[in-house]
Amino acid sequence: MNTEKFEHEKKHESKPKNIIVNARPKSFEGDRITYSEVVDLAFSGSVDSDVVYTVSYVGPKTSDGTLVEGQSVAIRNGVKFDVIKTNRS
Repeated sequence: MNTEKFEHEKKHESKPKNIIVNARPKSFEGDRITYSEVVDLAFSGSVDSDVVYTVSYVGPKTSDGTLVEGQSVAIRNGVKFDVIKTNRS
């Protein structure tokens, strides 16, 4: 791989994405975000293991969808995530 191409890819990877989590703007570094990372952004520091979180997303040039534990999704600027707490039964 030539150095110029590597530097271009390196710069592309390091740009933070501006996303929305529960109606609040957030900045996230990376091209993919996991279920756990979205939950952490939504409830910073107060994630409860006895609670199930429902994560749904919509975004520009991205199919709408949901995430469950262990999944991740590619992100772009403007992707919106809604994270809702649900008690386990």
